[in-house]
Amino acid sequence: MQDTRSPLGLIGLGLIGTALAKRLLAAGFPVVGTDIAPDARARLAGLGGTAVDTVAEIARRCERVLIAVFNSDQVESVIEGADGLLAAEGRKTSVVLNFATCDPDRMVALAGRLAPRGLDFLETPLSGASDQVARGEAVCLVGGDEAVLGAARDVVEAVSGKHYFLGPVGNGAKAKLATNLILGLNRAALAEGLVYAEVLGLPLDAFFEAARNSAAYSQAMDVKGRKMITRDFSTAGKVVQSAKDFALILQTAREQGQTLPFAAAYAEAMAGCIAAGEGDWDNSAIVEHVRRARIRKG
Repeated sequence: MQDTRSPLGLIGLGLIGTALAKRLLAAGFPVVGTDIAPDARARLAGLGGTAVDTVAEIARRCERVLIAVFNSDQVESVIEGADGLLAAEGRKTSVVLNFATCDPDRMVALAGRLAPRGLDFLETPLSGASDQVARGEAVCLVGGDEAVLGAARDVVEAVSGKHYFLGPVGNGAKAKLATNLILGLNRAALAEGLVYAEVLGLPLDAFFEAARNSAAYSQAMDVKGRKMITRDFSTAGKVVQSAKDFALILQTAREQGQTLPFAAAYAEAMAGCIAAGEGDWDNSAIVEHVRRARIRKG
């Protein structure tokens, strides 16, 4: 039976955008998406979605639009830019769900500018790698008006295993940064622990299983542990994306007069990965930075 629901717009078809498309299509939503990369648009078409060339085409066809781009600049551009949602003739879009990890203050300001233009803005960043999103295991951290969440709840529930309403716009972004801080340091601790076990001569597979079943357990072990051990750095979340997030974490902490020494050390380690040409690798590649940090003897 043909789905009679209004199509959902999707701007950004990278790792997270593609995972969102898979979830939405599996739930029976028609999806109209765009990306600057032709291969990303072709990938959406291959999944059963409708790929279009411009944001304006989405604005004319979709009441609700999901945004899954890289940063705050891109979010503002696809909404307010010369070729953005607001500039589209015959715009149908009235609700935007933002899945990007962004600057909280900028999102508050953006929502304030959009409301008088008839565009409701909801923060819906997901905690989870793209493969977790595709499986419906990610957690959605919602910031905005509860009435807007009510109008978009079916979408939020389709793309996440659980969702939590955290208050007004800005709080979704803050919660995403705080969870990313914890998650990133879990990855870093896992990488360092595995390398330490390695250099001590422990049988790594056996040690890893023991650690997973010990008090040291974190979900990072399930998602990244085998990748670190086997050096499989096929991408579920890139180093450069994590580095971008940690730069924002450190910036927002400084603005509150807070230093984050462990976050700063992790950001420096990711910079080392990027300098080594590993920026587009999966963020489990942080283990390679640790492996390179050997003391030269003699």
